[in-house]
Amino acid sequence: QVQLVESGGGLVQAGGSLRLSCAASGHTISMYVMGWFRQAPGKEREFVTTVTRSGSSTYYAASVKGRFTISRDNAKNTVYLQMNSLKSEDTAVYYCAARLAYSGSDFYTNVHEYAYWGQGTQVTVSS
Repeated sequence: QVQLVESGGGLVQAGGSLRLSCAASGHTISMYVMGWFRQAPGKEREFVTTVTRSGSSTYYAASVKGRFTISRDNAKNTVYLQMNSLKSEDTAVYYCAARLAYSGSDFYTNVHEYAYWGQGTQVTVSS
């Protein structure tokens, strides 16, 4: 079983940047697809981005494409989310998620496809 802990959230002005980290323990993440989701107040949790096991392929929600970058360091058992050009609508709790994958090309964008979740980290963008 994988335990996930996010960090790096905070308050930032619009146009600024933040880098979130997701540290995993309990199992190596090299066999897991990793994803980031977010949930704003009163809204459902939504997909942000995901990365395949090796990091060779990444996928993004249209709302963050070109501004956010997901990366992973399997040796450090950590996944990152670099967020640039932040907007007020990016304000949310950001969650890291993991899903065991048997194929290197697998990726997942649905909340219900992920088995393991972190506790979340708050990102607030002031306009």
